[in-house]
Amino acid sequence: MQFKLAFVFTLLTSVLAAPCEVDTRSLGKRALSAQSYSQFQVSSGVGGNALAEVQAKFPIDENNLASVSVADMAIIKAARQTAENAETKAGGFNEAIKAAGGTTTTAGAALQVGKIKNKVLKLKLFTLAMQIDQAKGGKDNSAKIAEETKKLNKNIELDKAAAGQKSTSVNFQGTSQP
Repeated sequence: MQFKLAFVFTLLTSVLAAPCEVDTRSLGKRALSAQSYSQFQVSSGVGGNALAEVQAKFPIDENNLASVSVADMAIIKAARQTAENAETKAGGFNEAIKAAGGTTTTAGAALQVGKIKNKVLKLKLFTLAMQIDQAKGGKDNSAKIAEETKKLNKNIELDKAAAGQKSTSVNFQGTSQP
């Protein structure tokens, strides 16, 4: 009897300890963490490489957008909104360029290059968010993605045209915290 009980116990523990297959594709992997605007902005430095700078700050696998976690998607959306606010709200690029005397001054020109880089950030995050939503089975965003990609490409070209030119950011208070 004791032998039978020991055998059954051993059999049960080996079955319970056996590896099992779990589909983790829908869980999504975290790639991002919430940061202040000063940490994720790409406007400092020089013009010419804004898209690569955005992709380095937001390392999302664009070949598998359906795997982006809900938390990362929320950070992308919050960062996009903050980048837009850094352009248009008080303390942002528009205000700073005006205060610098416009884009014809040295300071204003550097802020304009930074503003273009900020637009690349904003538009890349916006198109990325729509592409992720669509990849996850959301509504068909194709027309809006095409429209925003056209704007993105225009600003990438403007950034490339400013390659090597001084680029200045603004001291904008914002975050990618959802």
